Amino acid sequence: SIERPPGDTAGCTFCHTSSEERCSTCHQRHQFDPKVARRAEQCKTCHWGKDHRDWEAYDIGLHGVVYQVNKWKPEQFDFSKKLSDADYVGPTCQYCHMRGGHHNVQRFGTVYTSMGMSMADRGAPIWNEKRDRWVSVCDDCHSPRFAREQLQALDEAVKDAGLKYRETFKVAEDLLVDGVLDPMPKDLCPDWSGQHLWSLKIGAYHDGEAYGGKTGESGEFRMSNCTDVERLCFESVGYFQTYIYKGMAHGSWNDATYSDGSFGMDRWLVNVKQNASRARRLALLEKKVGITWQPEEFWKTGEWLDELTGPYIVKNH
Repeated sequence: SIERPPGDTAGCTFCHTSSEERCSTCHQRHQFDPKVARRAEQCKTCHWGKDHRDWEAYDIGLHGVVYQVNKWKPEQFDFSKKLSDADYVGPTCQYCHMRGGHHNVQRFGTVYTSMGMSMADRGAPIWNEKRDRWVSVCDDCHSPRFAREQLQALDEAVKDAGLKYRETFKVAEDLLVDGVLDPMPKDLCPDWSGQHLWSLKIGAYHDGEAYGGKTGESGEFRMSNCTDVERLCFESVGYFQTYIYKGMAHGSWNDATYSDGSFGMDRWLVNVKQNASRARRLALLEKKVGITWQPEEFWKTGEWLDELTGPYIVKNH
């Protein structure tokens, strides 16, 4: 949203500005009926899509199928009752995440951070309280042992995904450090902060001038106007690892595996490796015949690129 012109990010800004944290987002302006707000579809407006695949994971998971088959039967889902009195045949989004009507949704999120993408230690003591709280939701219908086993399966799936991503990232990083990433950060139009830092070196991880900036300067994720290798890295962790996390968290194991979850990460890892192999062979050939390659100007400027925030900042500030 920060990097791109407004016309490109209507889907982002609709949820993250006009809708976020307003009563009418869930209770529907002009109606404001709690019976409507208690239905799982009410969350679908915002909680779906490539990088936060909540609705899709729930909808095709076991819990979502139970809901879709029975939701019109009042004896199975009586939405006239308050959430604190709900006796559903299967869980809705609201039943789990707004337990008893509690409106702090993150209070009953799983112990993961950054939508499942961060490399945190899931077993660390800091997460124990939240994990126990989550198990207390599951054991409304399941045994506590079953709930903990599901969370362990979730941990294992995300851990495996992290191994794949680190391998994907390392292949891309080596290309950059060896100077054969085409184009290099300096050859692109500036990022939204007005700099030429490598987009995959974020925050404290940015540790030297090899990445296009000084130690301590942070790159910003680019989803566009970057090398194919960087885009594949972004999609591997931002999309496919999120599919894995959301699928496992919502009982949608097929989503975590087939629907561009673990299988998608496999494909993107292979694609990054193949890109890297070609780039290195081409660099060797260019060196052998004495070619000094200069990246094309279309990486730096163009009608659409000139609308991005980075060029605007450089030009005006």
